[in-house]
Amino acid sequence: MEADFVSPPLIVIVGPTASGKTSLSINLAKRHRGEIICADSRTIYKGMNIGTVKPTIDEQAIVPHWGLDLVEPGEYFSVADFKAYACQKIEEIRSRGNVPFLVGGTGLYIDAVLFDYKFGAAADNDGRIKLQQMTLTQLYDYCNKNNMLLPENYKNKRYVIRSIENHGMKLGKCQQPLDNSIVVGISTDKTVLRDRIEQRIEQLFNNGVVDEVKIIGDKYGWASEALKSNIYPLIHSYLIGDTSLADVKTRSITADWRLAKRQMTWLRRNRFIQWFPLGDATEYLDDQLAIYK
Repeated sequence: MEADFVSPPLIVIVGPTASGKTSLSINLAKRHRGEIICADSRTIYKGMNIGTVKPTIDEQAIVPHWGLDLVEPGEYFSVADFKAYACQKIEEIRSRGNVPFLVGGTGLYIDAVLFDYKFGAAADNDGRIKLQQMTLTQLYDYCNKNNMLLPENYKNKRYVIRSIENHGMKLGKCQQPLDNSIVVGISTDKTVLRDRIEQRIEQLFNNGVVDEVKIIGDKYGWASEALKSNIYPLIHSYLIGDTSLADVKTRSITADWRLAKRQMTWLRRNRFIQWFPLGDATEYLDDQLAIYK
């Protein structure tokens, strides 16, 4: 008698920026017939490759990647949109007998899938106009009064408004993660993580991030909300002569370090994450996936 088919688990890998999620997920997916769904609110944008540390073309060629280059910079894309997209891809990947990997540092994207967030209708235009007329300080106060967590890119007004709208659309969520899911977090020593962030920022500039930012700014306009977070406004200030390249690098390291801390604050709320150092996470997930080879 043939054994009953066991659907491959959903492997969720989370952690702060520069913790090693990308290389870990690619190596695991290669060994275990996996396909990767990137849960990152920055890599969804077309053309923003170097600055968002998007998996390279070579990395994408090793195993299939999904969730990249979904929209043009500045185009609206909600967490509800991401959840619908990711759930469809999980179903498709499993239908091929492969293992879905949901990988990223955008906690709201991860939670929307993992805890099956339910959403109502899209936000109304009148409500969005009112939010757009508020200052960032007023939006922060609104979030505080309504018990809403600020998004990772809390200095970006569009992200704050989107976070408020998403909260308003949310009808409910499950108290337990999806069945047949394994959630692993990458724990990294603070000194090591800071060193990795510094090395990665230097690599971005070696890879031509300044030229990429100029191309995107010229194409979409510097007023595009997609260019108002992280490294993009810093490089813009350099391009218009307001600061030096050395200062941009220093400030970029600080910005990514703060992002990593915000990501960890969000992720620590999830008691279902099993935390491991990078090497131990590899060993643990290899063992969990051995039966699906």
